[in-house]
Amino acid sequence: MAARLAGVTLPNDKRIEVALTYIYGIGLPLSQRILQALKIDLNIRSKDLTEAQVNDIKSYIATQDIAIEGDLRRAVLANVKRLKEINSYRGNRHSRHLPVHGQSTKTNNRTVRGNVRKTMGSGRRNAAEKT
Repeated sequence: MAARLAGVTLPNDKRIEVALTYIYGIGLPLSQRILQALKIDLNIRSKDLTEAQVNDIKSYIATQDIAIEGDLRRAVLANVKRLKEINSYRGNRHSRHLPVHGQSTKTNNRTVRGNVRKTMGSGRRNAAEKT
C-alpha cells in the first residue's frame, strides 16, 4: 500500500524518514522531529506503515500548522510577486531570470539564462554582440 500525504504518494522502498522529504516543505530535520514526536521508528519503510501511523502523521502535520505543498508554494510565489511589484533588486533579478543571491554572472549562469551548451562553443555570443 502506497502512503499518500498532502497529495503526494510516498515512495514505498525508502525509509519513512527520507520518504517524508518528498513532501514540499518537509526536510530531513523536520521529518525526524515529526517521527520522534509520534514515536515511529525512523528505519521503517513507508510501505510497512500502518493506516493508523499514516493518519497520525497527517494529523500531526495539520495540528502543528506546518506549511507544506500548495500553501507553501503559494506563499513563496506571493513573496516573489511582492518583490517584483515593489521593484526591489531581488524582484528585478527574479523577473529577468538571473541569479538572485549575489552569484557571479560573468561565467557561471548559463543554466539560469537557459543558455545550456551541448557542445563547447554552441550558444556562445559573438564578440561584437553587446552582452
